Amino acid sequence: MARLFFLLIVISLSINLLFPSCQAQGSQKIVAFYNLENLFDTIDTPGVRDKEFTPEGKKNWNSARYAKKLQNISSVISAMANIEGMGSPAVIGLCEMENLEVLQDLVDSRLLSKYNYQIIHKDSPDKRGIDVALIYRPEYFNPDTFQSVPLLISNDEGRRIYSRDQLVVSGDLDGERFHFIVNHWPSRYGGKERSVPLRNEAALLSRFLVDSINAAEPNARIVLMGDLNDDPVDVSVKHHLKAGVVPRPAENDSLFNATASLFLDGQGTLCYRGVWNMFDQIIITPNLLKKENNTHHLVKTGVFDEAFLRQREGDYKGYPHRTYVGNWYHGGYSDHFPSYIILKKKGWLF
Repeated sequence: MARLFFLLIVISLSINLLFPSCQAQGSQKIVAFYNLENLFDTIDTPGVRDKEFTPEGKKNWNSARYAKKLQNISSVISAMANIEGMGSPAVIGLCEMENLEVLQDLVDSRLLSKYNYQIIHKDSPDKRGIDVALIYRPEYFNPDTFQSVPLLISNDEGRRIYSRDQLVVSGDLDGERFHFIVNHWPSRYGGKERSVPLRNEAALLSRFLVDSINAAEPNARIVLMGDLNDDPVDVSVKHHLKAGVVPRPAENDSLFNATASLFLDGQGTLCYRGVWNMFDQIIITPNLLKKENNTHHLVKTGVFDEAFLRQREGDYKGYPHRTYVGNWYHGGYSDHFPSYIILKKKGWLF
């Protein structure tokens, strides 16, 4: 046995010496989602309900607070580079920002400018003026197409409710084609049960987008992420989107909710009245669970809930340290923690 073990070591060393390029190669990347909690500029935009985020508004929003907000958000994204020492996320889905200009200010900030994040964004018809977006590091992801798909929903009187579009971005992630769908589903304003039909419709639209991508590109690699305003076990996610809490075979049309297990273990991305919710979810196609050469697969899911992101004292101790509670300025980061997945690609280079 000892002679066999010695022989294996000699063979391994010989291969590495004779064929140095014939070795296992691997790369890991973070894909994240973050609700920015109202990243607004200080300008009162006509036709948008953003008056409260102006110097004259109830929140007394001003240039100093805006600058502080940019510094805080950029510090969170920059700190995510410390996740297993992997570097800043390759792709990040974002929601609750007002426009392209605030996103540009964010990626141009002192902490993020070195990563050269690029932006994909389109204004949504949301009455408050908040949108979804995707930022990415061009050395890892090269997008070639994107579309912003409207969510067409109505109230009981048949009047359209203007919500956020769903953003679909497709392109090359380290040599492999990926599709990212970024969401911010309708809120629970007016009560969870009353607003359930709106999120069900959002889920059906997301499901339609997934099915459309798969019809055009069988076995497509899809990452759907967003603030869904529902938990992984809610009907919108589990039944209408068909995002299961356990892995299913790739031939099954069910998606896999990578963040569901965290929720079932008691974790969350936001806290309301002492109860943790996992609204900020990342959902993937089952083919991302397969460990095959030269393809990406899921190796980890997490919530970035470092101590500096938590409220340190008072009634909200342990909650996300947010920017505002009502109109009371806290000067924090966001009322949500970011969620993330780590994708690994492994193969043999000759």
